[in-house]
Amino acid sequence: MIKGFKDFLLRGNVIDLAVAVVIGTAFTTIVTAFTSSIIEPLINAITPPESPGLGFSIISGKDTTYIDFAAVITAAINFLIVAAVVYFVIVLPMNLIKERRKRGEEAGPPEPTEIELLVQIRDLLADGAPTAKPEDHR
Repeated sequence: MIKGFKDFLLRGNVIDLAVAVVIGTAFTTIVTAFTSSIIEPLINAITPPESPGLGFSIISGKDTTYIDFAAVITAAINFLIVAAVVYFVIVLPMNLIKERRKRGEEAGPPEPTEIELLVQIRDLLADGAPTAKPEDHR
């Protein structure tokens, strides 16, 4: 059980995923700062000077009842920017690579050699994988 967990952690996908989450979080922070510092003030600029922004208060004079449409619009723009970057930087190039591999223009990952397969079988047997007994084949 521990060996399986170690193999899972040391597989490249987990490390790549962790790096992607960290970079994605940092990028989202940049986009959020851009939208809240530049886009939201531009949206709020269309309201009258005495208004706190694009929205309204349900109860006049009570700030906690303010419905802020600019914040919702800013969050939607933030989402669209992040989604567009993910699509154009990650999804689209990966789809192009997959299409090239299907057409044979780009080589896929190499197939394991017979030696590598035999080493894997040996390792599985050494780890205690159940083996077939001659009497099981009758």
